[in-house]
Amino acid sequence: MSQPPPSSAPTKKKYSVISLFSGAMGLDLGLDRLGRFEILACVEKEKSFCDTIRANHRAGRLHPSLQIYEGDIRQFDPLQVLQDCGLKPGDVDLVIGGPPCQSFSTAGRRGTVQDPRGTLLWEYLRFIEAIRPRFFIMENVRGLLSAGLRHRPIAERNGKPLEPDEMPGSVVRLFADDLQKISGGPYHMDCFEVNAVNYGAPQLRERAIFIGNRFNTTVDFPDPTHGPKSSEETRTLFEASHKLQPWRTLGDAIGQLNEPGDVIMDFSPRKKSFLSMVPPGSNWRSLPIPLQQESMGKAWFAKGGRSGWWRRLSYDLPCPTLVTMPNHASTSLCHPSEVRALSLREYAAIQEFPLNWKFSGTASQQYAQVGNAVPVRLGEVTGQVVAQAMDNLAEQDWRPNPRPPDHYRVIYVQSHVRTRQWFKKGETFVWSDGEENEHATYESPQTLRRVSAM
Repeated sequence: MSQPPPSSAPTKKKYSVISLFSGAMGLDLGLDRLGRFEILACVEKEKSFCDTIRANHRAGRLHPSLQIYEGDIRQFDPLQVLQDCGLKPGDVDLVIGGPPCQSFSTAGRRGTVQDPRGTLLWEYLRFIEAIRPRFFIMENVRGLLSAGLRHRPIAERNGKPLEPDEMPGSVVRLFADDLQKISGGPYHMDCFEVNAVNYGAPQLRERAIFIGNRFNTTVDFPDPTHGPKSSEETRTLFEASHKLQPWRTLGDAIGQLNEPGDVIMDFSPRKKSFLSMVPPGSNWRSLPIPLQQESMGKAWFAKGGRSGWWRRLSYDLPCPTLVTMPNHASTSLCHPSEVRALSLREYAAIQEFPLNWKFSGTASQQYAQVGNAVPVRLGEVTGQVVAQAMDNLAEQDWRPNPRPPDHYRVIYVQSHVRTRQWFKKGETFVWSDGEENEHATYESPQTLRRVSAM
């Protein structure tokens, strides 16, 4: 007599999700990888981004009943979105999204927030108040944590102390205060400063991940699972105890691609003339000084922020943070073995989009979709954190903790990562692909994890 098949483990509940500022759906795809979430609706302003979502929806890569809302989020009523999904306030398990906040980035000139409650951060909060999800995930640039409501340029400070609305972190503090006051709240919120490379993404990407819930519970982001290769002499106690896997590299991401694809925003012939003289893993510092000055102009005299000039990537290292345009001289992302910019197909592989994911729009629009996306791997790790917290609460019939946490927390999880080391007196330390680099070591991180009150 044949034996009956073994009983399978019970299927875990899938949690409902509404996605805001969805973009090309990097964060959404990270959640989807887990098989624990169902994306029921997404709101996105850019037509080309929505065309991408629609194309993949038609191809059966997204939830069959997905509702797609194209337009400015200010135009949409969150209660109507709920109704279209057959839901009411309090029914949705999770709201996710990354409100565009370029003015908070430390990569360029910081803007001001004249009326913060009119910004997209507060539009996100408007949806949270109306939908009342059990949890929310808000992703943003790490610079948001230090942004002030009003920015006074250093040249205009003249030794005068900063006003309260100019203090670093005043944007997030106001957002946190308003989050406490919304109807149906309050929500507890933890914020994590993380780097995608530490969790297996082949790319350096610092982000701030905010996780909120209305059950008075705290959550914690996992410690890094990946790190730099270190000799036995330089291994930290942290590395030894956690047995970190080596960082995934650009070679891991694109080394197996047979061809780059048809979409490439390439460098001009002039730019290629300089990049052709730069070895893999280096930048402008490898050029003769007269060529440095000729090619960089006034930027050559600047004191910082020049590492992207004439940058040639290395297969042996993680990729730097992807930008929306890889062919700029000052933020160049040049292929390691060919004198050209990274292609769109290579961009998507670095962000770990599915191989069959289709992007719509012009070349620049497609690059923007991928360059602005949350690394899929980071979305997956964040989803695991939230799914586990939800499972724990579900086992307790969703009973809130009787005592709320004392404060919102900001948890730094080794987000600052450096992968290049320079010799003194301007000479470059060059990583040569395929060669041994045992003499290259990394300083042990000064801080592995730090918790502070918001």
